Amino acid sequence: MKKIFINIIIVISFIFIYLLQANFFTWFKIAGVMPNLFIILMLYIGLFMGRTSAITYGIILGMLVDIFIGRRLGISSIMLAVIGLIANLFDKNFSKDNRITVMAMVGICTIIYEAGAYLLSSLILDINLEIFAFIKILTVEALYNVILTIIIYPIMQLTGYDVEEEYKGSKILTKYF
Repeated sequence: MKKIFINIIIVISFIFIYLLQANFFTWFKIAGVMPNLFIILMLYIGLFMGRTSAITYGIILGMLVDIFIGRRLGISSIMLAVIGLIANLFDKNFSKDNRITVMAMVGICTIIYEAGAYLLSSLILDINLEIFAFIKILTVEALYNVILTIIIYPIMQLTGYDVEEEYKGSKILTKYF
């Protein structure tokens, strides 16, 4: 029953993030760049809910992002699933207790997501690569996501460990031995 409630909250969070991206952050662009809160959501899912949930949510939410935003279908799906997998690797190798570590994870995931999406888009759509413009956009978006992570981190930490206990169980000793 608790897992169903957690999944409902994740879906509501997705809808809320979509509405923020579509309405609120269009007014608060920095150098013409908006943050990508879907990366932070997938990092949260990968860190606290596990690999299977991260891949599943990455594919489903990525398809919805592609449908709603109107990009090429499948690119966000692939990249959000990859972010979920990377977040699961971060969970095994790094601590989620440190805000700076989570900020670094968000920055790295933003770079990986945008670089992968840009490369896939350039292969599928056969467009020219504009490296300097892309690096500028990538830098601004990564910094924007990291700054928003500072604000969101207390909520992530407060809810994350309850979600992790429900999905992964209490495996403290087996994690270190």
